[in-house]
Amino acid sequence: MIKVANLNVSYGAVKALRDVSFEAPSGAITAVLGANGAGKTTLLRTISALVEPQSGQIFLDERNLVGMRPEAIARLGVAHVPEGRGVIGEFTVDENLRLGAIAHKVTLAEGIAEQFELFPILKERRKQYAATLSGGERQMLAVARAMIAQPTVLLLDEPSLGLAPKVTFDIMTTIRQLCESRKLTVLLVEQNAKSALRIADFATVLHVGTAIASRPAAEVAADDSLREYYLGMPSS
Repeated sequence: MIKVANLNVSYGAVKALRDVSFEAPSGAITAVLGANGAGKTTLLRTISALVEPQSGQIFLDERNLVGMRPEAIARLGVAHVPEGRGVIGEFTVDENLRLGAIAHKVTLAEGIAEQFELFPILKERRKQYAATLSGGERQMLAVARAMIAQPTVLLLDEPSLGLAPKVTFDIMTTIRQLCESRKLTVLLVEQNAKSALRIADFATVLHVGTAIASRPAAEVAADDSLREYYLGMPSS
């Protein structure tokens, strides 16, 4: 379980997160939703220690992550797929996957084979440079590179960004399948609220750095005021 308590993050005079508190239950998908500038990406970057909070706590089960180094948090089983995928274009698919396993005790051949079973198109593209892949294929590679480390927590930042609706549907469906088959705890940041709520168990809505709602995803999807004013979705 990920538990965030009274988290405050600033960039100079700009307050990015204001006393944010919520829980992401174990083995479930928690969507983090809100408009651009709401603090969604900052939240994930703070959990993985790429941003230092001014105050507050972040727990992985009973362990406080605040003050730990990013690599130490990764070794605890927290994998972060950043906005924009973060794959290395000059590396092949194979090389990107090997990079994901470099600091973790995994059997490389078995790990790569497992990701190729999950994403067969990557097996076909294994010798291609990542820069030559389509946007959907790069997103698959980013998820596969994270999953090869066998994480227990997966932080996903805007996995649908720039993708066609059909590719978005397929990526989201795969995330749901991963959560169920691997008992993953998933924290999913998404601008596309409709796609995120389709697969999420819970949802936290951020507005200008403040958590204004943390509820089961079905309740958020049914709340017309949240849908219309904070998520950019028409009322049901």
